This record gives sequence, structure tokens and C-alpha cells, in this order.
Amino acid sequence: MGFYGRHIGPRIVSALCSLEDITEQRRIVLPKAHGVVLEVGIGSGLNLPHYDPAKVVRVIGVDPGEGFVALGTKRWSNSPVPLQLIQAPAEKIPLEDNIADTAVLTYTLCSVSDPVAALREIRRVLKPGGMLLFCEHGKAEEASVVRWQDRLNPIWKVMACGCNLNRDTMALLTGAGFEIGAVDRFYLPHAPKPVAFHCRGVAGAPAV
Repeated sequence: MGFYGRHIGPRIVSALCSLEDITEQRRIVLPKAHGVVLEVGIGSGLNLPHYDPAKVVRVIGVDPGEGFVALGTKRWSNSPVPLQLIQAPAEKIPLEDNIADTAVLTYTLCSVSDPVAALREIRRVLKPGGMLLFCEHGKAEEASVVRWQDRLNPIWKVMACGCNLNRDTMALLTGAGFEIGAVDRFYLPHAPKPVAFHCRGVAGAPAV
């Protein structure tokens, strides 16, 4: 990883992920978390202010990106819930089986190297019957938008620290064995369609 990937890219991505429309998605998703929470791709800690301290026992934040984690210093010290940070890839989470009540994925599946492996690790760490809360941008449902996503993806991936525009969130979740519950599919307001298509919802973790 070069200078851009360590210092410049993380700042740009964190700024984009702090926009009000995206913050609103966090406000919708995060209060549903409860118990021991596994947050994969915690980045600079943008989700932390939105957890409910009355419901969350502890957040275990996993992220391999030193550049992103370094941006969250103030959020780590001001976390409203007990926090444990682990620098590790999503594909190999150094935690025991069946310890988390809730898992959280927000704007993470787009950038992990192997999303299926990451989701299988999340299933392993979640308790049977545990809940996965997700909000991800990805492959649109309109063919014309998908064509633009495919065209732009090689450039976007470099600029946005490995983020992909065209990953199919729902196919990845079902392929990893999650049972899909309520899902909202929509375009984020005030954003170009190739980067705006979202899936937000809840999935269940059956026993592995």
C-alpha cells in the first residue's frame, strides 16, 4: 500500500462516508444493535455515536486498515459504548465462535478482498440466531446503471481504497448462508446513480 492508500485515500473515503445522507442511514441501522456487537470494517468509527448504550454491552471493531483506524482517535476515546479494536482482515477474524449477538456491516462489503470469506467469518463469530445489520451500496437493479458501474469501477476502486461499485450485496449474503429478513432497496438521495444504489436490512445467522 502506497502513500495514497495510507494517508490520502482514507481521508477522502472517510469524508464521503460522513456525508449527511450516509449518516442518516447509520441513524436508521445502528440503534437496532444489541448485546455484544461485531462491527466489521469499523474504519474511523463513524458508526459509534449511533449505538444505543442501553442495549449494547460491547462493540468489537475489526479493521485491517491502519490509515482508517488512525483517523478515529477522538471517536475511540469518546465512544458511548465499551469498545475493543482489533486490526485484522475480515476474512480471518481472530475471535472465538458464537460470541456476538449482533454483527454490523455498513459500507464494508464493497471493499473487502473476499466478501464471501468475510461473511462466513461473520457467521462463525455470530451466535446461532444472531442478527446481521447491513447497509451497503452496490450493484443496481437497472441494467443501464449497472453498465455505468462496470465502466467506472476500475477507476473508482483505485481512488476509493479498494471500494467496488458493482458488488451484489444480496447475492453475497445469501451465498454465505444468511437468511434475509426485511430489506429496503433504494438510491441514496443527492448522489449519482452508479454510486447511490443501496441495500439496507436485517439478516439472520443460522447455525454453521
